[in-house]
Amino acid sequence: MERPIDFSRDRSMLCAACHHRFRVDLDWIDRWEQGGEKCSGCGLTCEHEDAPRVTVDLDDPALDDGQVARFAWYHTSTHADWPTEDFDPAAVLTPVTRRRMGGDEHVAAWAARQRAKALHVGTYEAAIHNMLRRIANQADSRSEFHLYRVRLRPDVVVRESWVVDPSDWLGDVVLADVCPPGVDVTRYLNRREDPGGISLALGRDAIASVQQVSLPLPLDGPDHWASRAVAALESASAAPVPTEDILGRSRPGPSRRSAVASELAADLAARLPVNLRLQVESAAAFRDGDDPEKWARRASGLLGLIEAPERVLAALDAAELRLVSAVAS
Repeated sequence: MERPIDFSRDRSMLCAACHHRFRVDLDWIDRWEQGGEKCSGCGLTCEHEDAPRVTVDLDDPALDDGQVARFAWYHTSTHADWPTEDFDPAAVLTPVTRRRMGGDEHVAAWAARQRAKALHVGTYEAAIHNMLRRIANQADSRSEFHLYRVRLRPDVVVRESWVVDPSDWLGDVVLADVCPPGVDVTRYLNRREDPGGISLALGRDAIASVQQVSLPLPLDGPDHWASRAVAALESASAAPVPTEDILGRSRPGPSRRSAVASELAADLAARLPVNLRLQVESAAAFRDGDDPEKWARRASGLLGLIEAPERVLAALDAAELRLVSAVAS
């Protein structure tokens, strides 16, 4: 079962000071985060420890225990075989890295901790947010991403109620901490990706099957924005523009073509909800030497993940179904 996809939907806020619950749009949240709005109940601004924060929508159907396993859930990853069977995080470590970690005993303990982590799935919006955040942070700026549609086993046991995002600063959660014996899935309030949405922490055994597509999808035909962007880039000089450092020495700087690409990316991102604009601008960053047509079509493809999710869902519909765990009859 698919839920409506809406990156622009209003969010629920809850004030810890006066317990006032109210709904706002994303522009209100943007102003509030800059100190330009107050709690409509008690007047607190974002600087206060007990100020309003995004919370779950009480009408979210994922709060119904019986519906959780019926929904499609989503995950983005740079791994082409997620969730990996017999996951060995130490397999990619070089001998030098193993020595720096203290030897085989320490590596084995580290690998066990990695395998003990919960998996995360959430809304389509959360999965796209996650991918854009990782690209924008540059560590995965040139990585290939895969979107997974996740189906849960129909017999999964869902933990009662929900918790606030239990992830540490790295986004990690120890599965046993959130899913005690007898529990397969824990719902949590996601505040980092698709704020206010419900995401799940779970183990691999809770997943019945996945379908997968690589992102962004190739454009299926002419794209007017991409064509105009290519023309603008090809008419701009690709030669580095000299700049001076703090000591007055001349250094080669970004080209005029790079500056034009930044302007194009900003114009593209301006079509999006305010909480996605900077991420998309950064994810669509142009590097001198990039092929203008490939860059433009990729940038347009990133936008399409948000503006035309139905095309992505159709591609997933056509994708092979890969079984992960046995599905109870």
